[in-house]
Amino acid sequence: MTMSGTTRGFFITLEGPDGCGKSTQARLLVKWLQELGVEAVHTFEPGGTALGRELRRLLLDDGPAVVPAAEMLLMAADRAQHVEEVVRPALARGAVVVSERFVDSSIVYQGAGLGLDEEQILQVNAVATGGLSPDLTFLLDLDPEHAFSREGGRPDRIEGRGLNFQREVWAAYHRLLAREPARWVRIPVAGRAVDEVQAEMRRAVLERLPLPGSTRREAAP
Repeated sequence: MTMSGTTRGFFITLEGPDGCGKSTQARLLVKWLQELGVEAVHTFEPGGTALGRELRRLLLDDGPAVVPAAEMLLMAADRAQHVEEVVRPALARGAVVVSERFVDSSIVYQGAGLGLDEEQILQVNAVATGGLSPDLTFLLDLDPEHAFSREGGRPDRIEGRGLNFQREVWAAYHRLLAREPARWVRIPVAGRAVDEVQAEMRRAVLERLPLPGSTRREAAP
């Protein structure tokens, strides 16, 4: 099933600090949509394509230092390939695309976190995405101290930037939320069960997604 009465699918993005549970929640959301008979695609950035996996290695693994401008441009290159290869084709079929991270991540990580100019980031990403914007963005909100304590294993290059960096990222997410309240839905995750967070996300999706009436009734809590 594709979206009722539309010629374009529905684009959902999940944002939030490292350790907030984006991957788990994205997988659960896509599984639920598929169980309702909706075509749903789970993807992520960086690394959602073959080229993206190579770029992800350059961005996140130990290796030569990457200056802020280069990091932003590599993220945009990953995004351009991702949009053209994965996101736009799925939306053109009428599918729901659920992506872990999109342009907002560049604004907060390379902008607020590394001090790059937001307008320049937006200009570069307008080229990378062709102006594509999410229909709905979830902020899985976890304060930096909790996020830092959740991270397991060896941190990647960005995760290893420390608590002050993560505080800048968190504050920037809240500024974006205040700027576009119609697109963003904030969901606190600290101290909450995975299923509780997922239920809140599903309610928000049902409020916005143009599902056929029978499917909507089936999906209602």
